[in-house]
Amino acid sequence: MRLFWEITKLSLQRQLTYRAATVAGLVTNIFFGLLRAALLIALYGPRDEVAGLSLQDAITYTALSQAMIAYLMIFGWYDLMASVYSGEVATDLLKPLSYFRFWLAKDLGRALVAFGLRGVTIVVLYALVLRITVPTNLWQWVALALSLILAWLVSFAWRFLVNLAAFWTPDARGIGRFAFGIVWVLSGFYMPLRFFPQWFQTFCQATPFPAMLNTSVEIYLGLLDGPELVAALAWQIFWAALLIGASHLVLRAGVRSLVVQGG
Repeated sequence: MRLFWEITKLSLQRQLTYRAATVAGLVTNIFFGLLRAALLIALYGPRDEVAGLSLQDAITYTALSQAMIAYLMIFGWYDLMASVYSGEVATDLLKPLSYFRFWLAKDLGRALVAFGLRGVTIVVLYALVLRITVPTNLWQWVALALSLILAWLVSFAWRFLVNLAAFWTPDARGIGRFAFGIVWVLSGFYMPLRFFPQWFQTFCQATPFPAMLNTSVEIYLGLLDGPELVAALAWQIFWAALLIGASHLVLRAGVRSLVVQGG
């Protein structure tokens, strides 16, 4: 366990060195986030509420979804894939820590920096420009904290699983672009899932993607309460466990087929 946290700390320190990239990403996220908010304001028009979301909730949704981009690496993550193609995977597999936990520790350090420097900052800056919803219930904050941890686990397991395609193909980035692209829509990143027809919402809920983003945002907005809240958290736990289990199975098969420099 100590090694896990040491790797996490090193990853965190590494991420903190890229200050210019952090600032650039922050500015970009805020700019496009405000554009999305302006679009929703125009779409709402004179209406006070759409699909159970007030205009203030909808604006807050854009703030939260923008804040979670870097935390969850919504737009894609190819680090593991690159290590396979460079041959670094050979040394990674020899480390005194399982391959999955090694990458989990590295991603945890990255996610913590992204959450603190970009996620929280985006929400605060949004609040200075627009009126956003803020939870007032302590248990809502506790549920949100748990949901965000589970959302990261689901996201990491999905990204890890997608990157394992590199074990079988000389260029798996195309697979990655498709796999990450569907997350943008089915997770509720582009638009709150409640805005879609019921059949599409049902389809989305049958996938792990709402557990990455939509669930946490709806908990923050207070749209989930009581049994619905418990069920949503349980669903996140289910998808995290399922994807982590699948990652281990696929990794085992990938390692058996791995060839590094012909050996």
